[in-house]
Amino acid sequence: MLKLLRRTWRYLTAALGGKLTEAADPKVQLEQAIMEAQDQHRRLKEQAANVIAGQKQTELRLNRAMTELEKVSSSAQQAVMMIAEAEGAGDTKKAAEYTTAAESFANRLIAVEREVEELKATHLASAQAADQAKAAVTQNASVLQKRLSERQKLLSQLDQAKMQEQMNRAMASLNETVGQDVPTFTEVQDKIEARYAKAKGMAELNADSVEGRMLEVEQAAMNTEAQARLAEIRSKLGITSGAAAPEVGPSEG
Repeated sequence: MLKLLRRTWRYLTAALGGKLTEAADPKVQLEQAIMEAQDQHRRLKEQAANVIAGQKQTELRLNRAMTELEKVSSSAQQAVMMIAEAEGAGDTKKAAEYTTAAESFANRLIAVEREVEELKATHLASAQAADQAKAAVTQNASVLQKRLSERQKLLSQLDQAKMQEQMNRAMASLNETVGQDVPTFTEVQDKIEARYAKAKGMAELNADSVEGRMLEVEQAAMNTEAQARLAEIRSKLGITSGAAAPEVGPSEG
């Protein structure tokens, strides 16, 4: 039972995640991806800065140890010289005291030499790590810059895709029925063309019928009556209809 519930939960989670992914705005997702890449680059730079800081601290410790080594070595040499002088002067007490001091300097010298060797190894490793960190930051910066350059191209492609999808929907709507009561563009076009063709056919039939000839006769009679009335008006006004223009004879030379 528990196994079945887990399987069902994973299925629902995957299904819901898929629906959310489909419904998400690609432009928003692109900006989120860019922001995440920028955050990763910032975190990488912080880590690289810590590595470089560790290398710098090791370098400072190594420099201090080298200075201390030089100082202790000089003191040990001085103690040995003073032992020799005391022994030459026959002062065994001072010779013994200088010997004790020289041994202390020798022990300190051994410890500092060991510290210097360890710091040198640490400094070498930290320097290599710092170089790798710098290279990683440089490489990631190049990748980030490439993504930033491609963002505008992707946004342009996204706008083109949206425009093409809108055009596809518009073209599809011309041939698809929108609901049950709304005809398609093609259906309306066919209906209008059929009605126009039927009207033209009826007009041709009426023109060839007896009634059509009678209408022509009546129209001709009306036109004749109108012409006669116009001739009467011209006569009253003294206008000769269709009078020929006076001829102009040849000019006398």
